[in-house]
Amino acid sequence: MSTGFDRDPDEFSRGARAVVVYPDMGGSSRDPEARLEETAGLALAIGVDVVERAALRIRAPKPGTLIGSGQVDALAETVRDREIGLAVFDAALSPVQQRNLETALGCKVIDRTGLILEIFGERARTAEGRLQVELAHLDYQAGRLVRSWTHLERQRGGFGFLGGPGETQIEADRRLIRDRMARLRRELDSVTRTRGLHRERRQRAPWPVIALVGYTNAGKSTLFNRLTGADVMAENLLFATLDPTLRQISLPGIDKAILSDTVGFVSELPTQLVAAFKATLEEVISADLLIHVRDIAHPDSEAQRDDVEAVLTEIGVDPETPRFEAWNKLDLLDDERRSAVRDEAARREDVLAVSALSGEGVDALIEAVAGRLTEGHRRYRVRLDASDGAGAAWLHQHGEVLDHWIEDEAAIYEVRLAPKDHERFEVRNG
Repeated sequence: MSTGFDRDPDEFSRGARAVVVYPDMGGSSRDPEARLEETAGLALAIGVDVVERAALRIRAPKPGTLIGSGQVDALAETVRDREIGLAVFDAALSPVQQRNLETALGCKVIDRTGLILEIFGERARTAEGRLQVELAHLDYQAGRLVRSWTHLERQRGGFGFLGGPGETQIEADRRLIRDRMARLRRELDSVTRTRGLHRERRQRAPWPVIALVGYTNAGKSTLFNRLTGADVMAENLLFATLDPTLRQISLPGIDKAILSDTVGFVSELPTQLVAAFKATLEEVISADLLIHVRDIAHPDSEAQRDDVEAVLTEIGVDPETPRFEAWNKLDLLDDERRSAVRDEAARREDVLAVSALSGEGVDALIEAVAGRLTEGHRRYRVRLDASDGAGAAWLHQHGEVLDHWIEDEAAIYEVRLAPKDHERFEVRNG
């Protein structure tokens, strides 16, 4: 992805030797080793060769470097000895901290936000995805021009006879970034309107929407493929899926439904990306049911669950939206642990234990989803033109027709429908 304001071309060169640093400031429910493993996986996702990992305990963050001076010296020695060209900090660094660390370590330094933005920049495939990533990247980069550019002190003269003293290069660059961001937002607004029209069309159709959500690498795309027979990219790779994918599926008692596979979430997801990807995540916001896919074999599964729920709240998902937790990756558990997980899931109405890879438990998940979507159906009497065959077919497809008769040249139907389906039917006939 090119924004016109890119970093040095070799900053993220593939195969670069890197050290991953986790500044452990305490108070986190996460296991430091699991956190290092995740960040190393993020670095691997952009082709970086992680040759060293370090969890550094920090009593109080240093304003200039985040970590202590002794830790900086030790890290600098490691960088020299192992010929490391990139240090990845699993934390948010200020521009000043990033610049100071680069000077002290003698290598490129990026923080968690920069790393995730780089991954998204490589993975976005659709025009919308690229727009969203570029907008997030520019928003992040705008505050770091003091670090990223070497020509910032140059002065631009004014134009014409009344140009005045001109503006510094950094001011011009910031203005260009603001202008570019404004154009991107206008383009994304257009995409959002188009997506809204598509959603309205589906609601008039109308079919229920089921959205898969979850932490990155939890197995959403594998489950999506299992449920739909699709061939969405599903690899043991963080952020393997960025652009949303929609497929039509059939469920017991439901002729058609739309299943949506969405971008995976991650702890401390950059706010720039949450804002930029709201257009994509609108499928989640408007879904009739959510399936929260969890990697139950991961040591931080509970903390990952909390991170996903926090992002769902941030993007505006109604807490009353029906949802299931699919405890995925049973195939990675030993017999004792698998039995315990299945017993715990059986005690809860909103949890099903599955293996998207082997198919274990997936049929039960399908039955549960269909049951949740059809529960609470009520009895309605609806009136159609006698010639409205499409309307009659719709009622048969989405509800249970209990009786029907002709009255005053109109067809009267007694039908059992979900309240939301009845609303959709009213919109269709409105």
